[in-house]
Amino acid sequence: MGSLTIRNLDDEVKKGLRIRAALNERSMEEEARLILRDAVMRSTDNHGLASAIRRRFEPDGGVEMDLPRRQPINDPPNLR
Repeated sequence: MGSLTIRNLDDEVKKGLRIRAALNERSMEEEARLILRDAVMRSTDNHGLASAIRRRFEPDGGVEMDLPRRQPINDPPNLR
C-alpha cells in the first residue's frame, strides 16, 4: 500500500475533515482514504442508466428478464 502526504491543506478543509471523521466515528486518515477511494471509483465507473442498474443488481447475481417480442409499428393515422 502506498502513502500520501498532503501539504498546504486549507484550515477549513482540515476542520471539515476532522468533523466529518468524528461524525462517522473514524480517524481523519480513514475518512480521507474513503473520500479519495469513492472519488476515484466514481470517476472511473461507466456512467449511464444501464451501468447503474448493472451495479445495483450485480452483487445479487444479476436478474434474468424475458423481453417481450417486438411488434410491428402501427401506421400513423391519416388526418386528412
